[in-house]
Parts: sequence; C-alpha cells; structure tokens
Amino acid sequence: MTAIKPEISWADFEKLDIRCGTIISANDFEKARNPSYQLEIDFGDLGIKKSAAQITAFYTKEDLVGKQILAVVNFPKKQIANFFSECLVLGVYGENHKDVTLLSPSLAVKNGLQVG
Repeated sequence: MTAIKPEISWADFEKLDIRCGTIISANDFEKARNPSYQLEIDFGDLGIKKSAAQITAFYTKEDLVGKQILAVVNFPKKQIANFFSECLVLGVYGENHKDVTLLSPSLAVKNGLQVG
C-alpha cells in the first residue's frame, strides 16, 4: 500500500480548481510513449480544453464521448510529444498504476461546476 502523503492545509486544497466536464471527442494518441487518448472536454463557461489521458485499459474512444469527468483545470499547459494538455483528468489508479478508473459525478451536472 502507498504511504499517505504529507498533510496539507485547507488553503493548499483551495488552490486546486477541479471542475466537471463532458468529453466531446477522444482520439488515439499515437505519439505518446504509453497507450493514451487525446481528449477534448467541454467545461461550459470555461470552454473546451484538451487533455492526454492514459485510460485505454478500461475505456474505448466510443465509451468516452459523452462521459462526464472531473479534471484539474488550473495547471499550466504540459507538452506531451506534439500535443499540449490543458487539464488533468482525474482517476483512481489500479494496483499496477496503469489501469485508471475515471472519477465522475454520480448524477449529471452542468459542465464547469466546481468540486469542493
């Protein structure tokens, strides 16, 4: 089992901007080192953001389109090969840290709503 990370303050948590969005497209990311998808996610008033996600173990591209997910939207852009990821899609790691189960709201919510 992984050790618990150091304690953070409430102010540290408040720095994260975690929002709900709906995946509007998913494509194979052929230039990624590990099997991944390039996603476009609609965050409502925040607009559409792109993300690269290693979530191919449990999800097909067809499964992902229309799925609501949670993502951190206030990280700086990160270049992965020829792609700029604009948000970090959140999920739970499996035992091997490769199989990821996406986090999503249990009921449909408006895109862009914040997690708190």
